[in-house]
Amino acid sequence: MTTRQSIVICGGAFAGLALALALRQGLGNEIPIVVADPMLANRPSRDPRATAIVAACRRLFEALGVWDEVAATAQPMLDMVVTDSKLEDATRPVFLTFAGDVQPGEPFAHMVENRYLIEALASRAETAGVDLRATAVTGNDAKPGGVTVSLADGSTIEASLLVAADGARSKLRERAGIATHGWEYDQSGIVVTVGHERDHQGRAEEHFLPAGPFAILPLTGRRSSLVWTEKRADAARIVALAEEEFHAELEQRFGLHLGEVRALDKPRAFPLQYFVARSFIAERLALVGDAAHVIHPIAGQGLNLGLKDVAALAEVVVDAVRLGIDPGQADVLERYQRWRRFDTMAMGLATNTLNVLFSNESTLLRGVRDIGLGLVDRMPPLKNAFIRQAAGLTGEVPRLLKGEVL
Repeated sequence: MTTRQSIVICGGAFAGLALALALRQGLGNEIPIVVADPMLANRPSRDPRATAIVAACRRLFEALGVWDEVAATAQPMLDMVVTDSKLEDATRPVFLTFAGDVQPGEPFAHMVENRYLIEALASRAETAGVDLRATAVTGNDAKPGGVTVSLADGSTIEASLLVAADGARSKLRERAGIATHGWEYDQSGIVVTVGHERDHQGRAEEHFLPAGPFAILPLTGRRSSLVWTEKRADAARIVALAEEEFHAELEQRFGLHLGEVRALDKPRAFPLQYFVARSFIAERLALVGDAAHVIHPIAGQGLNLGLKDVAALAEVVVDAVRLGIDPGQADVLERYQRWRRFDTMAMGLATNTLNVLFSNESTLLRGVRDIGLGLVDRMPPLKNAFIRQAAGLTGEVPRLLKGEVL
């Protein structure tokens, strides 16, 4: 089977599905949009993780008609507190607090469980006429007039543009010969959902401990999602513990301010790394999301950075098509790269600096940090600027992140 003039997206998770919807919305039925990913056969999603969706990306989901489908299961972050202490400290004094609104009545972020958001995106894409194929991209042959995309089911698609949204180990990036620059951290992120006796009141907490940040992120009901950073060897040991031993490690870090706490799913550890692709584009190819960059989770910006890629690439492609320009040609893709690569590098370096500054045993650095956090806490304009930056509302913001329909 051959389809001509398509845009093919390799990857059916957040970035790939959101991009497909954005392109379908902006282009109408003029160009077929295909999403190829074997994981599309595993629906509904059972992903137990949850993700912080900042205000700009929530606006994107609103513009795509997806947010109403998940709003009832989304937990707004109403405020945030930051502490800096050692693990054995009896108390964890709060050095920095943030109000949760970027505008009155608009929280700077919501916590959304991945399975609900992925299913909402997939269902909306089906309804919109996106061609979802539960198969892998096995090859691509770029040429001046387009790119021939080969799929594992034996079909080929003649496309103007191929998008790699296939994750940190992107095969499309590898096939294109695009190198990455970065490093591995001697840290892993432990992810687990917990239940607790008392209501969190929508409060997010970031405890900076010597091994790394211990983030408590509120979910609906008396539940929270934890992103818990440890040295790799310690993380492997902790997730392998028996239930009672794991509970002791959890309680030591979580505390008892929300009453008795218990794990609701099996904790998993993910090795942490930082990398940025040396190029976000190749001939007839664009990288988005984790295929283009992976950053430290210390600021919770990984997925949101990928959704900024989606918004920028969608805007560039839609603008080109409306002007009668081939959306896969080099100057169109170069505009996307110029837009996104600097912001990505800046965010990656910022998160790396925060990790180096806070993930250590230095008493001197701890004192400097605490003074700095205290000063920021007394400067509302600086805190407001930080919230807007974290919410994705600064710099050159793509139209979708403003909530505008393409």
